[in-house]
Amino acid sequence: MNRDVVISGGGPVGLMLACELRMAGVDVLVAERLPEPDQTIKAGSINLPTAEALYRRGMLPALQALMQEDFARMQEFLKGRGAPAGKPVPPVGHFAGIMVSSAGVHFDDPAFRDVGPAAGVVVVRQQAIEALLAERAAELGVEVRRGVEVTGFEADDDGVTVHLGDDEIRTGWLIGCDGGRSLVRKRAGFDFPGTDPAVTGRQALVELTGADNLRTGWNHTDHGIYVHGPVPGRILTVEFDGPPEDRDAPITARELEDSLRRVSGVDVRVTKVHTATRFTDNARQASTYRRGRVLLAGDAAHVHSPFGGQGLNLGIGDAVNLGWKLAATIRGRAPEGLLDSYTTERHPIGEWVLEWTRAQIALMRTDARAKALRHVVTDLLHTGDGATYLAKKLSGVLHRYPIEGEHDLTGRAAPDFAFADGTRLGEHLQDGKGLLLDLAESADLRETASGWADRVGVLTAKSEPALTGVLIRPDGHIAWATEDGGTAGLEAALRRWFGEPA
Repeated sequence: MNRDVVISGGGPVGLMLACELRMAGVDVLVAERLPEPDQTIKAGSINLPTAEALYRRGMLPALQALMQEDFARMQEFLKGRGAPAGKPVPPVGHFAGIMVSSAGVHFDDPAFRDVGPAAGVVVVRQQAIEALLAERAAELGVEVRRGVEVTGFEADDDGVTVHLGDDEIRTGWLIGCDGGRSLVRKRAGFDFPGTDPAVTGRQALVELTGADNLRTGWNHTDHGIYVHGPVPGRILTVEFDGPPEDRDAPITARELEDSLRRVSGVDVRVTKVHTATRFTDNARQASTYRRGRVLLAGDAAHVHSPFGGQGLNLGIGDAVNLGWKLAATIRGRAPEGLLDSYTTERHPIGEWVLEWTRAQIALMRTDARAKALRHVVTDLLHTGDGATYLAKKLSGVLHRYPIEGEHDLTGRAAPDFAFADGTRLGEHLQDGKGLLLDLAESADLRETASGWADRVGVLTAKSEPALTGVLIRPDGHIAWATEDGGTAGLEAALRRWFGEPA
């Protein structure tokens, strides 16, 4: 084999996956067709699972610095639009363009317990995330070849022969992180069922004149949706006139100007386009994320409209779930079925995102019935329970994997426990291994886990919760927990997720 793994696509998902694999000692090559990072305007925020994933790998300080930069740009825009002085109350986010303030959220809800410092990181541009992960990949020694595209491959039971331009590489595994039009997905024969697009969306960073009469934020009109802000020059429109005839045609200032005028009714002029993109509400998902030696992650596995900013988050979650499982498989330490649990755990979350975005499109429509429903949903979201529901869904705190176990925390992302020595859990997960928390100074717990010392670290610590023991997978999800001081079920959980003892 020339390589253990070849990843097609060097965006945030491909880079995150490459970092996870390299941490585990896997020889990985990333092939990215673009010679330079794509600067097209994309997502501008992340959710809690994404922030936690980066935090658990030691990138929280850099992430916080990036957020401060982006937040300063937002404040500059709002100040220029006459916003009152002082720190604004941050929104939870939006559903179908219905903005909901965090002021009404019940943050004492159990779902928000022990979320830790990563919860404060929300506003970060996708390009900044990609740059951060590219730097991390370089530090770990990941080879990223830019300007090189996977043009074809042949897969068999023992590996994959991958064609990279004029080169040919033999690899154990090929992973498609190559976007919604994934060549890897198509050539490998994955199905991709879903719903066809019905709208045309445009998003851009531009220079405008006559914008004083544009309202900031999300605005629903008789002709569609438009957004102005939250950074200088950012505009977005959604029109319900079907998908674009040619999605790849260059986007002109005139096209953006005409769309914004139609939807807003404001006589604006676009004088310069810095970056622009079209999008639709095409919503599709592969039925499985694995076919033999070929796997999918990110947009290659699922596509949907960008509303709610879930695409980047969904892809990072895929990468973090897949990385340690594939690494264990390559090292020959994976228990039976571990790699197939990637689809089992991630597919339902992808299904939820597709349904979440479809529902928003239905509420954004301009007909009388959709408007009536929109009024009802607006009232519900502006109640305390409604705002809390939206906050929990958007933040990702409700994500849970179908992991067997009696404790309520099993399958959930581990709370960021605060320990008596001043550290928090996220600081102890940076090596990419599993971790057994011994919260009761139990020699039995430590003895039970001793056979997995090369794959599972042990931390004896004091903490507030009533828990006495917690087994945490490399992706931060809880595989086993107890409050009774015993070890019942621990060995089975270790074998289920980490294989046989050494």
